Amino acid sequence: MKKLIIFSAIMAITVSFYLIAQNGKNTDLTEEKGSVMSKDELKKKLTPLQYNVTQECGTEPAFQNEYWNNKKPGIYVDVVTGEPLFSSLDKYDSGSGWPSFTKPIDKSGIVEKEDKSHGMTRTEVKSKKGDSHLGHVFEDGPGQTGMRYCINSASLKFIPVEDLEKEGYGEYKKLFEKQDKESAAPAQKKTEVATFAAGCFWGVESFFRGVDGVISTSVGYTGGHTKNPTYKEVCTDKTGHAEAVEIKFDTSLISYEQLLDYFWRLHDPTTADRQGPDVGSQYRSAIFYHSDEQRIAAEKSKEAFDKSGVFRRKAVTQIVPAKIFYPAEEYHQNYFEKNNMPACHTIRAK
Repeated sequence: MKKLIIFSAIMAITVSFYLIAQNGKNTDLTEEKGSVMSKDELKKKLTPLQYNVTQECGTEPAFQNEYWNNKKPGIYVDVVTGEPLFSSLDKYDSGSGWPSFTKPIDKSGIVEKEDKSHGMTRTEVKSKKGDSHLGHVFEDGPGQTGMRYCINSASLKFIPVEDLEKEGYGEYKKLFEKQDKESAAPAQKKTEVATFAAGCFWGVESFFRGVDGVISTSVGYTGGHTKNPTYKEVCTDKTGHAEAVEIKFDTSLISYEQLLDYFWRLHDPTTADRQGPDVGSQYRSAIFYHSDEQRIAAEKSKEAFDKSGVFRRKAVTQIVPAKIFYPAEEYHQNYFEKNNMPACHTIRAK
């Protein structure tokens, strides 16, 4: 009997040491194959918002969350399991008010499933190990992937690049070391300027600011006859100017043709002198080309759009030479980010 008691005690101590060793890894609240905590324990460990988002598929408020505007370098891990999910290298400002990424660190680390809640069909994103609800993925992102992983801040924990080693994520430092080397290399950028009018310039700028390869943007007025117009004057619809966005881009990262693709998908180019509730010639659809190459590309893209059948009507978009671009007043620049407002433009899949 004594031997049995001693044996049981030894086994209990062995198991305890094993569990302590496992807890020393980056599993935080769960083991690799699932939660070691009950729902009640998770409620005690997580904040109410974190629990609602990760365990009940909740959604946090846009623009009122921890990481939507975080620009620090580092990685984002599952707040429940600690498993690495996304990198700041793939984060961009989508104008949605939630952290947005073009891709995960490792796609095998997430699970995508059809979500038909709230009367719509979307693709839900969950962490593979923790089964935590993260957010949704959409096919309206920038760059080569064309994807937007729209993720709740409450489902994430941010690990700054300087803390990666200390927090047990040292292997991910190489992602940022590679970027540092590329940044240190002599810059050989070839830049061009594109100028588009597609309705309210706040929303158009907000989208293009997040596109990979875009260096800078400026909203302003062009295509009219009044010199140095003000916003108030343009709103009278008597200056001839359109609300437009001037985009400086790196041609080694994105082509003019790719920007044109976004342009057509960003608005309804079949409505003359209006976009949604905004009416007037200042809201017209127009492409202001800066070279013959841009003119040819714009004309080809318009022809392709008309043939696509996306709308029953054909595009009324003007394709005209670029004139003097008058930058708008400072308070119009980067308007949505300055005022923590959601974007008024959404991009179509086609």
